[in-house]
Amino acid sequence: MSRTFVACKSVVHNRESPPDSFLNELIDWAIDAPDEIFQPNQVHDIYSSVVADLGPWKSLTHRKAAMLEVLRVLGGFESSWRWNAGVDVKNPDSNTPCTEEAGIFQCSGNSMSFDDSLKNLLMQAAGKTDCETFKTETKSNHKFAIDYCARLLRFTVNHHGLIKRKKINPWLRRDAVAEFEGFLSSQG
Repeated sequence: MSRTFVACKSVVHNRESPPDSFLNELIDWAIDAPDEIFQPNQVHDIYSSVVADLGPWKSLTHRKAAMLEVLRVLGGFESSWRWNAGVDVKNPDSNTPCTEEAGIFQCSGNSMSFDDSLKNLLMQAAGKTDCETFKTETKSNHKFAIDYCARLLRFTVNHHGLIKRKKINPWLRRDAVAEFEGFLSSQG
């Protein structure tokens, strides 16, 4: 289905606008994603971190749309929306296979320690759970990369420094959330 993006094409910092292909993949993922990823929990998570910018939460669809907006902005900041982005050479802690960032959202394999379900997700996608497999899978399997990062953000806001320090928050847009919500409500 062809979608026309306006608010979702908003510039993120100095990264310009996200490609339509990325925005479409986000929406397609969210349409089929399990509701459990977006439902309230007792953890200080991404929804707790951005509620002042994008909340209050009105519905599950609104929560899904807010997650897509976070991923839109995070992907821009972390990699300029490049699925194959590699290690952050400016990060001195990125010096082992498990601490090296990979992919569009720059997650690292050591993030699997936040919850066993993250390791299980990699096992389901790739059949192995080592950090080299994580780096390869997160760069090549777009659905896995989106699903993994969204789930990770429900366990912690501390894995991504940009989220922990609220660097993405000024770039989050309510009108982009509304646009995502419209696409989700119409089922894409």
